[in-house]
Amino acid sequence: MKAIIPVAGAGTKLRPHTYTQPKALIPLAGKTVLSIIIEQIKEAGIQEIIFIVGYLGDKIRDYVKQKYPELKVHFVHQTDRQGIGHAVRMTKNIVNNDEVMVILGDTICEYDIKAMMQSPYSILAVRKVDDPREFGVGEIDEEGFITHVVEKPQIPKSNMALVGIYKIKESDQMFQCLESNVKQGLRTHGEYSLTDALDCMIKMGIKFQSFKVENWFDCGKKETLLESNATLLKKFGSNVEEKHHFENTVIIHPVSIGAGCDIKNSIIGPNVSIGESTTINYSIIKQSIIGSYSNLYDIVLDNSLIGSDTGIRGETRTLNIGDNTDMDLG
Repeated sequence: MKAIIPVAGAGTKLRPHTYTQPKALIPLAGKTVLSIIIEQIKEAGIQEIIFIVGYLGDKIRDYVKQKYPELKVHFVHQTDRQGIGHAVRMTKNIVNNDEVMVILGDTICEYDIKAMMQSPYSILAVRKVDDPREFGVGEIDEEGFITHVVEKPQIPKSNMALVGIYKIKESDQMFQCLESNVKQGLRTHGEYSLTDALDCMIKMGIKFQSFKVENWFDCGKKETLLESNATLLKKFGSNVEEKHHFENTVIIHPVSIGAGCDIKNSIIGPNVSIGESTTINYSIIKQSIIGSYSNLYDIVLDNSLIGSDTGIRGETRTLNIGDNTDMDLG
């Protein structure tokens, strides 16, 4: 079993942060989106991962090799982004007919990955949503098998969204369908969709079992990323090094504070994640994510997303600031 993680997207909804940092590496509850996914894969016993990289791919490569040296990893570069189906198709020679898990690089779910692995069928993970028009949608029969999937339907016949986690036992047929769709120019919403290839497999007679995930965290835009950060902090608990001593500072848990931070005369929390080596003085921060190596002075932040290597002085309420920024709000 191998895993495929597409992380080539430019993350336009999270700009300005994704100009300098892949969205898979944005800090989240003391971890990163990508580290949470990789740790789930490792828990299932998978030791070989194929990363499909593009924009800022060198940062993904450096992060993975430094943090997970024990894994066997491959990096496939998608220079021309034409959809997830197009990206997965590029991994054919590495997969070599093995079974695969495909997990989208901005998808964090709570689910029993070992139970998923033990199923004798291919699996599509699903979750009930209020408005399925923005997702791939699966139609499910009474026995829990998926009879049809369609990408972002205008008139959905089901409210079960595909969450971006797929276990494919018949990888050879998946690549046949992807190849056929590309040759025919079969695009959905301008892209080669993995959903279309999965529907092609269903039409070939391959059985896909539906698998309901417990929780699905949206990390695609600022508001939902902050909500996911708060939920995951409650789940993982606070993460503050014991040797940290913050002068004249009140910590309201849950929070995650990286190594080497210098915090004085401040109130931090609840639901705050701070990267490493960040300096904060005379500030109040809640419901926010702060990157690494940043310097905040005399600031009030709420529901804010601040990039790394950023300096801010003055007072404000809600910010969305990318990396390498210097602002004086006095």
